[in-house]
Amino acid sequence: GRVEKKREQKATSVTREKIQEHITNQNSKFHITEGPKGKKENLLNSERPTRILRKTSHPQGEDGALGKTTGPPTIKLSEKHEGSRTVFKKFNEMKWPLDIRPLNKSLVKDNKWKETEVAQETRRSFLQEFCKKYGGVSRPQSHLFHMVSRIYVEDKHKILYCEVPKAGCSNWKRILMVLSGLASSAYNISHDAVHYGKHLKKLDSFDLKGIYTRLNTYTKAVFVRDPMERLVSAFRDKFEHPNSYYHPVFGKAIIKKYRPNACEEALNNGSGVKFKEFVHYLLDSRRPVGMDIHWEKVSKLCYPCLINYDFVGKFETLEEDANYFLQLVGAPKELKFPNFKDRHSSDERTNAQVVRQYLKDLTRTERQLIYDFYYLDYLMFNYTTPFL
Repeated sequence: GRVEKKREQKATSVTREKIQEHITNQNSKFHITEGPKGKKENLLNSERPTRILRKTSHPQGEDGALGKTTGPPTIKLSEKHEGSRTVFKKFNEMKWPLDIRPLNKSLVKDNKWKETEVAQETRRSFLQEFCKKYGGVSRPQSHLFHMVSRIYVEDKHKILYCEVPKAGCSNWKRILMVLSGLASSAYNISHDAVHYGKHLKKLDSFDLKGIYTRLNTYTKAVFVRDPMERLVSAFRDKFEHPNSYYHPVFGKAIIKKYRPNACEEALNNGSGVKFKEFVHYLLDSRRPVGMDIHWEKVSKLCYPCLINYDFVGKFETLEEDANYFLQLVGAPKELKFPNFKDRHSSDERTNAQVVRQYLKDLTRTERQLIYDFYYLDYLMFNYTTPFL
């Protein structure tokens, strides 16, 4: 009995260390980059080509970078801008991370949402407990504008939605367009209008005060998906169909680095990337091209241990979760979440069975490394460890 207990304690401590290490790596890496005038800035090193993230259009503009802190978060603000001292003072007084609030269920009239409601509370408290236990990142250590750059804003119903590609994001953006009065129905908005129309506002387009007011008062939602399923879905979408961006940019580089004796045609057009080659690229710390939001970890897209999401939806229960959420925010009764497949509608949806077919091409080690890569996403959102 004593031996078993010791073993258990050791396993727990190893897991804890591993999680801590992962979180530290995710959130505390800094990249010192030279700005155009040789000025150095702290930026999160997110394994992608480094960009200087500046917001010159705002009064707090380029000095709005978050520094490493031990006390409450502070922001470097240029004193020459009028009003910046006030914002700086207010920001210093703000509590971080923002406390999770009980959901306002006063607008939910039907009893049919009981199960969804229970699932929602379970997910929220699970994520909160996880962050408390393993967080070690109770303060923002990334550039603020970077942290909120994937969050869409709908001011009318006071919604913040963090976009996770391949987890129902196209239809979510359609819903936000309808809610904000930009469209009358989610069913007649094209894919291009959703993704390239620039109709929706993102949180990083506001100044500091605008960002913090919304983070503190709007309903914040994130929708996630089983990491392996999301990865396979992204691969199928971007590499198994003609694509004028992913083939020349990612495909060519992947084939060149991971396919021995590649033929001239493949090297020239970047089409026909195999899943195994794509996985080699994903797991390579010296990737020939940077990361992409379609397969980036949710922990790096939405910062769930720094931004306390009021609502955690899952792709696996997308319609129920989304329609319950619409009730919570007081959306028009007739508005329902669309269930159509956004692109390549004749293809079978990526599900557990489809994923298994793709994983067959990989070695056990490769499968384990993918799991390790998405380790935090599996744990934070309580996804079952895949059978590797």
